[in-house]
Amino acid sequence: MDLEAVRTFVAVAEAGQFQKAAADLSITQQAVSKRIAGLEKELDVRLFTRTARGSQLSVDGQAFLPHARELLRVAERADASVRPGRRALRVDVVNRRIVTAGLVQDFYRVHPEIELDVVTLDTDVDGAIAAVEAGTVDATFHAVPPQQHLPDVIRTARVVDEPHQLLVGPRHPLANARAVTPGRLAGHRIWMPGLDARGEVAAYYDELATVFGVTIDVVGPVFGNEALLAEIADSSDLATLVGEGSRYLWPDSYDLRRIPVRDPSPVYPMSLIWRDDNLHPALRELRNYLDSRRTDSPDVNVWLPKWEQRAAPSPTREV
Repeated sequence: MDLEAVRTFVAVAEAGQFQKAAADLSITQQAVSKRIAGLEKELDVRLFTRTARGSQLSVDGQAFLPHARELLRVAERADASVRPGRRALRVDVVNRRIVTAGLVQDFYRVHPEIELDVVTLDTDVDGAIAAVEAGTVDATFHAVPPQQHLPDVIRTARVVDEPHQLLVGPRHPLANARAVTPGRLAGHRIWMPGLDARGEVAAYYDELATVFGVTIDVVGPVFGNEALLAEIADSSDLATLVGEGSRYLWPDSYDLRRIPVRDPSPVYPMSLIWRDDNLHPALRELRNYLDSRRTDSPDVNVWLPKWEQRAAPSPTREV
C-alpha cells in the first residue's frame, strides 16, 4: 500500500478539503486527487463524498481512517528504529553480567533521557567490528590486539582495564586468602568451561596461563553460570576467574568467595569500537562518559598481555 497515498488520505480527512490538504502537504491539488483516486482503486471503495462545503468521509472512509493513522504510526516507528539520531543508541555489551553492561547501565542512570538498545552479540572481535562497520550496532566492547585488521572507518579507544578475581567455594584451599598472586594459582584447577578457543579472549588466557603457569580447564559441557557457581560452591578444588566488575548472584548457602588477584594484577583491556562517521548524538555522550570513568588501575603492579604492555590508554573524549 502506498504510504504517501495513505498520508494524503489522512490529511484530506483532517482538513476536510482537497485544496487545504494540498497546501498542508506542499503538493498540488491535482496530486492530492491522483493519490486519493489511486488509493480508492486499490481498496475498491469510495473514501470521500463531495459536498458544497468540501469533502466528507464516506462510510468506508470512516472505517479506514483509524487504520490509516495506525499505518502511519507504524511507519514512523519503523523509520525511527533504524535512523541514526532518531532510533535508540544500539550498544553491544558482549555479556550482561560483565563490567561493560554495568558501565552502560551507569551511563543510562546519568542520562535517562537517552534511548538505549542494549544487545549481546555472540561473536569475537572480528564479528563485532563487522557489526559496527555494517551499522548493526553503534558501538561494542572488545579487546583489540595490535595485529587486528581495522577498516578505515573504524575507531577504537581503550576504556576498561578489568582486574581479575578468583572465585572459590568455602572448602577450597585458598578460600580464606585476602588476596592471591597469579603464581599462587599454579597447581590449582581454574575451570572455565566454554571458554572460546579462538579470538582475542583465547589469546589473552593462553598468554596468562603460559606466563604464570596457570592451568585453565575448558573441558566440559556448558550448563550456564548458575550450574558453574553450584559446582564451585560444592567443590574443594574447583575455582574460576571472574572480572572485578562482573555481576553474579548466588544463594547465601554457597558461601562463595571473590578473592583479588594481585602482585601483579592481571588486567583484561577492553576498548570501545565505533564508526568514525556515526553521527548519532548519544554515541558522543557515551564516549565522553566512558572517558570520564576511565582511571588507571589502583594497583600499580599490573600485568597486561603483550599487545597492551607498552600501549598508553586512549582517550575517547570529543568536544
